Amino acid sequence: MHERIASDPSIMMGKPVIRHTRVTVELILGKLRRGVTAEQLLEDYPHLTIDDILAAQSYGQVNSLHRADSGLIRDRKTRQWEK
Repeated sequence: MHERIASDPSIMMGKPVIRHTRVTVELILGKLRRGVTAEQLLEDYPHLTIDDILAAQSYGQVNSLHRADSGLIRDRKTRQWEK
């Protein structure tokens, strides 16, 4: 896992988050997909850095490729990855 990303079952139900925060990678990637800029994210979450945003993007890319290689698909209703 990336040094800026953490996953702990007791924090945000184990979702990957920016280390030492409760900001999930999913939240960051979702906002970026909807057109929010990195600058806007940094304004909205002043405790984040540009390196945190880049780490979230990198983590998302690596894990997306890993899931694609494994043959997993995401169920639209449950949002869970399954074969």
